[in-house]
Amino acid sequence: MKPAIEISHVSRRFSVAGGEFWALKDVTVTIPEGILAILKGRSGSGKTTLLNIIGALDAPSEGTVRIDGREIGGLTERQRDDLHRRQMGFVFQAVSLIPSLNAYQNVEFSLRMAGIREGRKRRAEECLKLVGLGNRMTHMPAQMSGGEQQRVAIARAMAHKPRILLADEPTAELDSAMAAEVTRLFAQLAEKEKVTVVMTTHDLGLMDAGSMVIELENGEQR
Repeated sequence: MKPAIEISHVSRRFSVAGGEFWALKDVTVTIPEGILAILKGRSGSGKTTLLNIIGALDAPSEGTVRIDGREIGGLTERQRDDLHRRQMGFVFQAVSLIPSLNAYQNVEFSLRMAGIREGRKRRAEECLKLVGLGNRMTHMPAQMSGGEQQRVAIARAMAHKPRILLADEPTAELDSAMAAEVTRLFAQLAEKEKVTVVMTTHDLGLMDAGSMVIELENGEQR
């Protein structure tokens, strides 16, 4: 399989009172395209730091990250913005839907923000159907369960057809059954939409859904 993400000898150092803290230490991994890869680790293991570096939200102190063969460390601010808008989608623990918009409007609004002019209605409806919310499009966030809201957030993140979808602890606020369902959904989307999904979690019960599991402990790859 063609590599989507190539992480080579990545370390991340932060200055703290009295010295330095290494959140990541010499991590090297290649993630193929079109799979669900899970970043596994306890709180403080470095998984969110690594996800932020993959997403060009942070930069490594050492090492390189390539997305589809392109090294992202030297991108200008404008190029990073373009990368985020066109090639990446993000799902966070906090769903952050716009409360005054219904499910369909939340997804359609994300397409507007991505600068997509054609076919917004069709794509928004298609994405909500893909996440199992075809009959909930007109519901407001307050009328939906936590799991349903997260599904809307996933539909919103994938609406512009990103190459890479990054999800930081997206199941942390869900019960175990809903967490498993959302994780399976990521795996299905990776297959159907040919998107590479990288998801962080500390939940050992979710590991089987991933095609690849990358374990971090104290910033080091296990």
